[in-house]
Amino acid sequence: MAKKKIDTSNHYVDNKKFYAALCEWKVEYVEAMESGDEKPPLTNYIGECFVMMAEGLAKRASFSGYTFRDDMVGDAIENCILYAHNFNPEKSKNAFSYFTQMMYYAFLRRIQKEKKQLYVKYKLLEQMDDYKGTVRWSEEDPHEKLSAQKRFRLSDNDIDKYTPKKKKKKGSGGTLDSIL
Repeated sequence: MAKKKIDTSNHYVDNKKFYAALCEWKVEYVEAMESGDEKPPLTNYIGECFVMMAEGLAKRASFSGYTFRDDMVGDAIENCILYAHNFNPEKSKNAFSYFTQMMYYAFLRRIQKEKKQLYVKYKLLEQMDDYKGTVRWSEEDPHEKLSAQKRFRLSDNDIDKYTPKKKKKKGSGGTLDSIL
């Protein structure tokens, strides 16, 4: 069976042009670093590609429902600009997938940050609910009333609840003493 030809007219970033532009910029970058000059700016074409790629990724079903979508796109573009010099044309010719992967993880980091902020916000709102029953013009201190009840306090454990956990390395079982 013959391979079907893929129609690339509806793709928003042409990987071959994008790769060629990055290779040209990378050559300039390496020359500038060797001579001690300033890092050359990315071209407008590369920047436009980053924007289109981030917008396209943000339209995916897994990311489209978030209210902080613009923040995710901004973080992704920022990461691509900061780390564009790490792209190695000798290892891969697929620049589109390299930067899309970078953007994907920037999106995930932003979602984690926002979850953490949302958790803190809800906990503080929960704490503020305890103040609803107190009369503000009384001489009674609302903090004394709350200390009599179990008053909520944000602890490090609450905040760390939404921080990503580091994975353990395989084969690091420990010693016999640590198991017993």
